[in-house]
Amino acid sequence: MLCLLQVKHMLADYFLQTRSMLEGRGRYLHWGTFLHAGIHALGSLIAFSLVGASLAFVVPAVLAEWAIHFHIDWWKGRHTSDQNLTPADAGYWRASGIDQALHQLTYIGMIWVWLLSQTGG
Repeated sequence: MLCLLQVKHMLADYFLQTRSMLEGRGRYLHWGTFLHAGIHALGSLIAFSLVGASLAFVVPAVLAEWAIHFHIDWWKGRHTSDQNLTPADAGYWRASGIDQALHQLTYIGMIWVWLLSQTGG
């Protein structure tokens, strides 16, 4: 499951992300960030469906992921914008590392809840 989410993450972040999704991320109600987080949620829906997860798990899980992903990316966009950070700055890469770690921890949490739902725990 983690491998499926890793591949989904790579595709959504590095292959399916457009310029309009990246620009203006520091604004809270940014349409591109809404859409980008939605692509992640759709990818997770597909990944969990491939392993037979129930809709009772998948729907709330991907809605939660959408909201969490949106806020992580918004934080990173706002932080890097407020600090005038670019890829030439170490602070930009620290923010990117925090962003990616939080996304990965989200996947671990999603898998943990899914496994608990499978065992009745």
